[in-house]
Amino acid sequence: MSKIEIDAITAEFFGAFDNRGGKAADVARIRRLVIPGGVIVLTGPKYTVYTMEEFIEPRERLLSDGRLAEFSEWETSERTEIAGDIASRFGAYRKAGVLDGKPFQGGGTKTFQFVRTPEGWRIAAFSWYDQS
Repeated sequence: MSKIEIDAITAEFFGAFDNRGGKAADVARIRRLVIPGGVIVLTGPKYTVYTMEEFIEPRERLLSDGRLAEFSEWETSERTEIAGDIASRFGAYRKAGVLDGKPFQGGGTKTFQFVRTPEGWRIAAFSWYDQS
């Protein structure tokens, strides 16, 4: 059951950025998926540590102001290890969209740390490396 719940949270995380077909991305849902004080780190190409709001606000703007359209990202492979009330997931992802009128594709690697809370599984930390 835990793996199914973690798969669902991960899919919901990736889906938060989807604005294909003119629908509004729901980046704010990240606040529900990540525990308060969760750690968010981009390792490359430019090392950056984010608070929740520092992560969400510019992505909400980019996905709603017309600069980034038809965007989605999705997991292409993963491995998840669960030990009691903690879990770790390491996976590859792809992304595609239209930025400033130009189509693009890319990908990278993301890692998630999950904890089981009284409300169910939540993300305690996530980090990623964009390879393109």
